[in-house]
Order: sequence, then structure tokens, then C-alpha cells
Amino acid sequence: MREIIFATHNKHKVEEIRQVIGNKIQITSLAELGEKKDIPETGDTLKENARQKAEYIYNRYNKDCFADDTGLEVDALGGRPGVYSARYAGAKCSFDDNIDKLLDELDGNTNRKARFRTVICLIENGKEKFFEGECKGVITTERYGKKGFGYDPVFIPDGYGESFAEMSGEDKNKISHRGIATRKLIDYLLQK
Repeated sequence: MREIIFATHNKHKVEEIRQVIGNKIQITSLAELGEKKDIPETGDTLKENARQKAEYIYNRYNKDCFADDTGLEVDALGGRPGVYSARYAGAKCSFDDNIDKLLDELDGNTNRKARFRTVICLIENGKEKFFEGECKGVITTERYGKKGFGYDPVFIPDGYGESFAEMSGEDKNKISHRGIATRKLIDYLLQK
């Protein structure tokens, strides 16, 4: 079976990707490699950050790998938090800190439209390829559900009546930004 490194320390992302990929490709996480160093993430766009993380791991291990970057873009906030979604409330913030800041900034605002975007950068034999996914929805006024991670408890995708944090992993992956981008990645890899 083909092996590809997923350049992330986020165990939730690894679980989501593995659910989508199934047993088609072996995904090796950074934890399984024993890689503990923080990967640089200084880009101004999701694409730049995904590329930077993938390049770092590819150059370190000389093995095919991919990395993603995901952002929540909220219309009323001019697209923020965007590329800074993971550290919106500060460098050492928690998921709850980020949600608190987001809900505080949207307090009283009736425009709750938002979208999640994921960009995956695959480096295969030294060549880069990008895959993108998007999921539109709205930001709630309070948290709903305990599943998922990040902003999932306050994001309801268009056409659904529950937040990502209330959905099963399987249902979320069918429509989520990361699920869409991952299926594009899988389709590309399985064509070879």
C-alpha cells in the first residue's frame, strides 16, 4: 500500500483524513514519525501555509507528503479569521478561546454567513499540486454539539439544521471543506 506523510500535528485532522481515505492509502502522521518540531506557518494565505508545511516535511524526510491549511472566513468580519483561524485569540489560545472571540465580535450582527476553506498541498517526487474544498454556512449565536473540533460547534452548513459538532464524522466528511479537498487528493492519487 502506498504511504504518504500528512504534515500536521493536529490529531483531529489526521482522524478526519483517515476516515475519508479509508484503506486506500496509508497515512503516516508526524506523531508516528516521532516529529515533534513545530512546522513553520508564516504565509498570508492558506495556499502559502499549506505549501510551507509540505515543503518543510518533504525536505526533512524526502518522502511524498501533503499538508493542509484551513480557514473560517466570516462575511461580516471581512473574511476574518481566515488564515489566522487556529490562533485567532492569540498564539497559545484554545478552540474555546477562538470561538469566544468570534461570537463576541459577531454579537448583535445579523449577517452570520461564513465559509470554511481548505487548501491541500501535495508534494510528490518534488512536484507540488494543490486541491481545494469549500463549505458555506452560518455562524450560530451559541455552541451546539460536542463532536468535531475548532469552530465546529458554531458552524451550521447551508442546507442543514445541525452544526458540524452535532454531525457524525461520516456525515460531516461528506460535505465538509476538508472532506471535499481530500476526495480530490484521493482521486488524483488513485489515478496513478
